[in-house]
Amino acid sequence: MIAPEVVAPHTDPAYGHDMRFAIKTRPEHTTWERMRDVWVAADEFEVFESAWNWDHFYPLSGDLAGPNLEGWMTLAALAQATRRIRIGNQVTGMIYRHPAVLANMAATVDIISNGRLELGVGAGWNQQECDAYGIPLPPLRERFDRFDEGVQAMVGLLRDPVTTFKGSYVTLTEARCEPKPVQRPHPPITIGGRGPRRTLGAVARWAQAWNVIAADAAEWRRLKDTLDTRCAEVGRDPGEITCSVNVRIEGDVAQDQAIEAALGHIADFTAAGVDLIVLNLPLDATPDILRPLAEAVTPLS
Repeated sequence: MIAPEVVAPHTDPAYGHDMRFAIKTRPEHTTWERMRDVWVAADEFEVFESAWNWDHFYPLSGDLAGPNLEGWMTLAALAQATRRIRIGNQVTGMIYRHPAVLANMAATVDIISNGRLELGVGAGWNQQECDAYGIPLPPLRERFDRFDEGVQAMVGLLRDPVTTFKGSYVTLTEARCEPKPVQRPHPPITIGGRGPRRTLGAVARWAQAWNVIAADAAEWRRLKDTLDTRCAEVGRDPGEITCSVNVRIEGDVAQDQAIEAALGHIADFTAAGVDLIVLNLPLDATPDILRPLAEAVTPLS
C-alpha cells in the first residue's frame, strides 16, 4: 500500500473564519463559448478562488438526449483560457477511466494551468451512462474498493518517480507518470460524497478537501461530525481538510432574489463551519451574473 502524504490546504480552515467562494458551471445544454466566457469573467474577480464543472457524459436535467461537454477536455481548454482561478471537476467518476490514465491527465492539466488543478474524484454512480457505454458499474462495496485502490495508485504516480502497486483491481509495475505535475507532492485531492464509512473514510485518509451537497447546515454538521470521527480513527487532523458545500443560484427567479436567497444559505453554512461555498450558477448564466454575485459575497470573504 502507498502511504498517504498530506498536502496542506491553501488556507487553513477554522470555525468562525471568513468564507471562501467558488463557482460551478454545468456543461449540460450549453455551448463551449458560453462556458468559456463565464470562466474567463470569473477569473477577474479575486473573491472566486476556484471554478468547477462536472464529469458526466449525459445531461442530468431536462432533455437527457441533449448536449453535455466532456469534463476533462473542457477543463484543459479552460486552463488555457484562464490565468488565476483554480480549476477542477466536481467530481471525476473513477469508474470512467483507469486511475493511471487519470493520473496522467491530471498531471498534464496541472502543467497546462501552471499548478492550478484541484483533483476532484469520486467512486461514480451514474447507471444510465454506464449502461449506455458498456462501462461496468460494480456493486457499491467493490466500487469503493476500486476507488480506494485508484486514489492510492494516482498518488503514487503523481508523487513518485516509479510506482509499483499490487491491489485486487489495480496493478502498477514500475509505472511512471512524466512529466510530474507542477504542484508537489501532487495536486490537492477533493473527494466528493456523503457515505458515512467508505466515502468519509477515504476523505480522512487521502483528501485535502471534501465536497458534499447538503440540504441544510444541520445535515452538513452531522456529516462533518462523522468525518471528524473517521479522521480520529486514522490519526488525521480534520483541520487539514477544506470542507466545501454547493449552494445553488436559482435560475427561475429574478437575479437579485436568487442571490439574496443564496446569502441566507451561506450564512447558515458559515455558522456551521463550512470553509468554501461553491456557487452553482444557473444553466443559462452569462458573465453578467458575476459582478453582482461577487459584490454580494465579497464582504463575507
